[in-house]
Amino acid sequence: MAARSGGPLDGVRVLELGSSVAGPFCGRLFADFGAEVIKVELAEGDPVRSMGKRVEGKSLYAASIFRNKKLISVDLKSEKGRDVVRRLAAESDVLVENFRPGTLERMGLGYDTLSSANPGLVMIRISGFGQTGPYSQRAGYGVIGESLSGLRHLTGDPDRPPSRIAASVTDEVTAIYAALGGMMALWARSRTGKGQVVDATLFESAFSLIEPHVPIYDKLGIVANRAGSRLPDTAPNNTYRTADRKYVHITAMGDAVFARLAEVMGRPELAQDEKYATQVARSANEEVLDQLIGAWVASKTLDEVVSILNEAGIPSAPIYTVEDIFKDEHFRARDMLVRMPDDVFGTVALPGVVPKLSATPGAIAHAGHVCGEDTADVLSDILKLSQAEIDQLERDRVIKVARTKQAVKA
Repeated sequence: MAARSGGPLDGVRVLELGSSVAGPFCGRLFADFGAEVIKVELAEGDPVRSMGKRVEGKSLYAASIFRNKKLISVDLKSEKGRDVVRRLAAESDVLVENFRPGTLERMGLGYDTLSSANPGLVMIRISGFGQTGPYSQRAGYGVIGESLSGLRHLTGDPDRPPSRIAASVTDEVTAIYAALGGMMALWARSRTGKGQVVDATLFESAFSLIEPHVPIYDKLGIVANRAGSRLPDTAPNNTYRTADRKYVHITAMGDAVFARLAEVMGRPELAQDEKYATQVARSANEEVLDQLIGAWVASKTLDEVVSILNEAGIPSAPIYTVEDIFKDEHFRARDMLVRMPDDVFGTVALPGVVPKLSATPGAIAHAGHVCGEDTADVLSDILKLSQAEIDQLERDRVIKVARTKQAVKA
């Protein structure tokens, strides 16, 4: 997958002003499928570079989320730096940003300003609470939007405080919505010639994931609560511990699937029992049913349980760690662990491209560059600045130029 042969977005230029996770993840989605993504960083680098683990001072997270991008460093606090961004926006199809609403307008980089020079520009705006509404000026990260959305209330065990997933899930879900909105806006532009603004929010993206609970509360007044590893009202759908103290998740909601589960458990009569014969009945008796399934699982090792369930066509999977993923043949066969060269790391494994396209697949051309590595090339190739002009901007500290692609501590 290292070779880049042009993806479905070949010819699309994306200017990324986002920072931290949601904006850069959105830009990475475009980059994976062939768009030319130019990421703008301050001289000190995106905050992502200080998140997670590092090797010899270089961010491992940045190696993935900044992959396939051209990284330039521009001082947005200076008028000359903002002018560089305006000129790049005039040559771009999409601009991705995740500043607090109003920030770009105060810098003279709002959509009205940029679209006057480039009417076809699509601006993807990612924020905690949206460009409008009473909460629009609140500061927000993914976990903050997640908290307000109701999703956090549903995460964890019912007898404990709300928990979280140890990953930036809401940021990434929002980025996916934002990229989808950007693609829809580009499709609309192909017919109208006009760009538009995509307003993607962290709290709304997380809220969209609790869809089933909205009409339930509206009509029945039921407030959904945390349910641990179980998905309520879809029994059996839970995690069970094996004899070797490992975990497997089993989902046998459909009546025919449950009948197969009952058969392999040696309890075929359960599928005929009025307490378990239908999905509605099983949900009403899920506590006892989980005990029955749990006892069967606890009598076998994980490998035994998984083998039996797979043979019977019952949806199930062991609860993997990342170490398990690195050992799994299916992840390798699906190119979901892609090892790329890197000047500091030697090589580094990155998550593969999602989704898979049959005719115009995405690809990983390179791991994330260091801050400012592509500044000179971008300003020369796109804005046609001379070397003397680039050197002067560097002397004025408007831009930062990393002159080599050797080991540079990010």
